[in-house]
Amino acid sequence: MDELLQALADPSRRTVLEILRSQPATAGELAAALPIARPGVSRHLRVLREVGLVDVRQDAQRRIYTLRPEALVEVDQWLEPYRALWQNRLDALHTEIARGKKERK
Repeated sequence: MDELLQALADPSRRTVLEILRSQPATAGELAAALPIARPGVSRHLRVLREVGLVDVRQDAQRRIYTLRPEALVEVDQWLEPYRALWQNRLDALHTEIARGKKERK
């Protein structure tokens, strides 16, 4: 999971994943959406492929990249206890807000 988190730490890679979440894209299309040159995008795509976040398929002379969301399952499972903690705190905040509204009436 460390390699996955390191891959996700880069803002350009997260942008690539956001784009691929909506639709498959070529390296050229991704490069047009990022403020980096195409060779840089290719390096980011290689990292994302190596950790399993992106798949690539050949379509004639083009390579089409797609998101592999199942690769994020491990991160989601790791975050679950923290999500429960946040939810408990949000529930407590909601309770306090409701109390404050009742006291003002």
